[in-house]
Amino acid sequence: MLLGGVAVLVLAGALAWYAQRPLAIEPLPKTLTVAPGMHLKRLAAMLEREGVIGNAEAFWLLGRVLGKGHALRAGTYTIDAPLTPLALLDKFERGEVTLAAVQFIEGWAWRDVRAALAAQPLLKHDSAGMSDAEIMQAIGADEPHPEGLFFPDTYLFAPHASDLQVLRRAYRLQQEKLAAAWETRAPNLPYTTPYEALIMASIVEKETGAAFERPQIAGVFVNRLRRGMRLQTDPTVIYGLGERYDGNLRRVDLQTDTPYNTYTRKGLPPTPIAMPSEAAIRAALHPAPTDALYFVSRNDGTHVFSATLEAHNRAVNEHQRRR
Repeated sequence: MLLGGVAVLVLAGALAWYAQRPLAIEPLPKTLTVAPGMHLKRLAAMLEREGVIGNAEAFWLLGRVLGKGHALRAGTYTIDAPLTPLALLDKFERGEVTLAAVQFIEGWAWRDVRAALAAQPLLKHDSAGMSDAEIMQAIGADEPHPEGLFFPDTYLFAPHASDLQVLRRAYRLQQEKLAAAWETRAPNLPYTTPYEALIMASIVEKETGAAFERPQIAGVFVNRLRRGMRLQTDPTVIYGLGERYDGNLRRVDLQTDTPYNTYTRKGLPPTPIAMPSEAAIRAALHPAPTDALYFVSRNDGTHVFSATLEAHNRAVNEHQRRR
């Protein structure tokens, strides 16, 4: 017991000495970026890799002991003078950033984008209290409905910049990505405008998390549009339910008509249903050549594709009804 107490005292003394010893950071100034969601262990490893600290384990342990590992602020930091490990931890905790960051994730709905902006304390929340239409007008967008019109990426900004500035950049970047993809699109697609391609891309984004499947998913939906078949895709129904969706999609939901119910209505829904990635946009505009008209989940993130209803029903029996 005595030896254990002595060991604790020795460790505490070593940490106290380490916390107050200036770091040999060369060259100065040094710029570092803390990504959104970065935890203390990853931060310590990055700092060691960049030559800011010499011992990632000691830095991580100091942060854990002081309870500073849960309050790291994302952004770009500039170190322009020698610091102690304790002062460096305090800098990350206070968010003394040169540039801060907010991240938009592919597949997010517009409500998720607004929530991410509202949760970023270093932004000026000019959009708070504004309607969707007012926000779109404020950023110079022609479309009244914001869904799907912002590019998923990490956006750096100066502290206290307006959230409208971030949205304007994300909107313009999505427009640029969509326009570039539209110019190189495959021939004879069943879309008349880039916006329709964006709608399809959002459906592809929500239908599969397997990147290699996106062109084939798009190919199935393109085949259905060409034949005048309903898309019959669950993510559009879920989107149309809005807050009524409780995580369980029922038969009655598939039968209840909304503008987004692709079981009851032919063609594309009126707007995107999520924020598609660049890969999903590319898949929508370069669908894989396929004779498939159906697909069903294997329950492992991938799908079985079928050209006939009979084959599809067999796949459903194998992968869904026997679960």
